Amino acid sequence: MSIGRDIRADDLEGPLVQFAIDIVKLVGELPQNFQARHIATQLLRSGTAAAPNYAEARAAESRADFIHKLGVALKELNETAVWLRIIRGSFHMETNLLTKLVAENTELCRILVASIQTARRNKRKDNGH
Repeated sequence: MSIGRDIRADDLEGPLVQFAIDIVKLVGELPQNFQARHIATQLLRSGTAAAPNYAEARAAESRADFIHKLGVALKELNETAVWLRIIRGSFHMETNLLTKLVAENTELCRILVASIQTARRNKRKDNGH
């Protein structure tokens, strides 16, 4: 999947869902030991949370609620980035999937940051500032 910079809000949910699916697949490739199970649980939680949080943001009751929920999705992706780095360093899994997920996570974070910044600018305009 290639995520473009000019992605529309309607188009972002699909890549976020695919990202979550790929996280599930990566977790299935982790070793079956205590350490990996701990990391797998954390990665599953954060790596699959951005898509539903984004869906909630799209149904927000106000611009402030929208910004807050996008922020939650971004926080989950930021946490996911750290877990992916921990996996890369701990298990020496240099799979194509891991490399792809690191790149996609970075791009999804950039898109969400830009969306939050735009929503904040628009909120200021709405408030007459």
